[in-house]
Amino acid sequence: MIHLITGGSGSGKSALAEALAVKAGRERFYIATMEPLGEEGMERVRKHRAMRAGKGFVTIECYGDLGQVHLPEAAGVPGTRCVRPAGPHCRVILLECMSNVVANELFGTGGSDQAMIRRIGQGVCCLEKQAQHLVIVTGNVFADGQDYDPETVRYMELLARVNRMLAERADQVTEVVYGIPVSIKGGSI
Repeated sequence: MIHLITGGSGSGKSALAEALAVKAGRERFYIATMEPLGEEGMERVRKHRAMRAGKGFVTIECYGDLGQVHLPEAAGVPGTRCVRPAGPHCRVILLECMSNVVANELFGTGGSDQAMIRRIGQGVCCLEKQAQHLVIVTGNVFADGQDYDPETVRYMELLARVNRMLAERADQVTEVVYGIPVSIKGGSI
């Protein structure tokens, strides 16, 4: 099951994603995608580490290809997929945040937009196969009405295409507005 959570900066989307991940399963993996550059980046990383402290997440830092993330086998279960029914013993992956994944692809790995979208889609598929629940956080950076340089516009357009792809694949989509989760697809929270 994929649950896509979106919202603006500071909307509460990360807190909601963590709460859902904690509720969904006991084996919790947090895929951290933000490469902490500079003091502001380090401060954001510290904030997110503090938010998930004591919640039982195993953190995996992944600044590049999501397809390279291979979690250990589920306890006592051959292979990597959680084959037990959904419930408190299942494996959950929280991917924070697709906005960073897209930036890492665009400004790091590079290539055509189609190639980047394909790599991201394949990476998400790889993660989905390794857990019963995949919670993906992404940003809504499209509503401020500002004019941006062509490179930033390309990033925003690429993120929009990735978000649409993920929303189509997701079982649930939730937008967090001022701390309030609003169900877009798949029923209530």
